[in-house]
Amino acid sequence: MTDHSAHAAHLAKPAATLSARDLSLGYGERSIVQDLTVELPAGKVTIIVGANACGKSTLLRGLARLLKPSAGVVHLNGTDIHKVPTRELARELGILPQTPTAPDGISVADLVGRGRSPHQGWFRQWTPADDDAVAAALNVTGTAELAGRSIDELSGGQRQRVWIAMALAQQTDVLLLDEPTTYLDLAHQVEVLDVVSELNARRGITVAIVLHDLNLAARYADHLIAMKSGAIVAQGAPAEVLTAALVQDVFGLESVVVADPVVGTPMVVPIGRRAALLADAAANKFSDVEPRLTPAAEGAQA
Repeated sequence: MTDHSAHAAHLAKPAATLSARDLSLGYGERSIVQDLTVELPAGKVTIIVGANACGKSTLLRGLARLLKPSAGVVHLNGTDIHKVPTRELARELGILPQTPTAPDGISVADLVGRGRSPHQGWFRQWTPADDDAVAAALNVTGTAELAGRSIDELSGGQRQRVWIAMALAQQTDVLLLDEPTTYLDLAHQVEVLDVVSELNARRGITVAIVLHDLNLAARYADHLIAMKSGAIVAQGAPAEVLTAALVQDVFGLESVVVADPVVGTPMVVPIGRRAALLADAAANKFSDVEPRLTPAAEGAQA
């Protein structure tokens, strides 16, 4: 099958659905998420924001079956995710957790190749299609030149891009990314989000991302979810969700929300103590200056 025909066949499939109903999650006796109901818009990019320890990553782990709920159910394409065979689930849903680990000494190419494991089996061995998937993932993440190096030799930012490449090589219909821009400089943050956005547009995959940068979240999200204390407090289009009132409520931070001058999405300008001091100093500077008449005005008064 050619790339074009494979692309057309993929678009002919209905977009994957992932939802949770009355979901409760926690660690031991500690409850993090309680009675949460959410549905990721199929074929869209959903970005989850919120303060540290509000339950964002816990929710993502629950949606990916990495954390068993104490109550509630997660449905993948209408089926209880805990009833889906593991290999089948890995072919349909991929997740990049916040702190992935790799075997010591493994090469970049081998690690990215592990993203193809769900597609292997007793009667299905490595094929040229697997080579193509790995090569494409390395190329779009800018890690092809690192393919022969050990993962142990790489910087934090390089390792993060390699992990993203592995997730992309898996070629699932649902992709969950927990803070994928961690360790990346600004240029690579934008590049990674561009890659995911283009993948969503090209293949119609359903994406959920946990992100800290509110302005990047507003720019790349079709659907924005804001969480606080294990609950969803707002969701919808970024322009509807990201307001100064929400930033104050969720983050306890005073801000001004303006239009992004490039794309028009909401852009949060934090105030904080430093900005307030500078604003006060500027206001006082101008108020202390006595108005002076120009020579022409002085002559007119005389």
